[in-house]
Amino acid sequence: MKYNHLGIPTPGRFEGKIDLPHLQMTVSDHANNPFGVQWQRYWKDAPYPDLVKTVPHVAFEVADREAALKGQNVIIRPNRPTDGLTVAFIKVNGAPIELMQYDRPSANLEMDAQQGVSAGVPARPS
Repeated sequence: MKYNHLGIPTPGRFEGKIDLPHLQMTVSDHANNPFGVQWQRYWKDAPYPDLVKTVPHVAFEVADREAALKGQNVIIRPNRPTDGLTVAFIKVNGAPIELMQYDRPSANLEMDAQQGVSAGVPARPS
């Protein structure tokens, strides 16, 4: 497991906003700082659990998503917010945790930057 970013929900505005209409949210680029801080503003009808929309989460890259999810309280099922990345959210000690699995180990932040999509955001629940 490898740290990827810290997602912080906020109703306010922030610099460097990236609108993600397909996810109904706006984020900042977590790769623009050495600590992976990512501001997140969820749109009015964004279909995510309140816990994810209101409590900061830590995101980790995992090599085996299925093994990482085994026995966990899954609050957002595995989904693909962008090509090459599958994410899921679990609840641990009352806090949301994001688990991220890239299709290729080398396809992490650079891939997201090239696609203009911020990783670590949940796809719309199915």
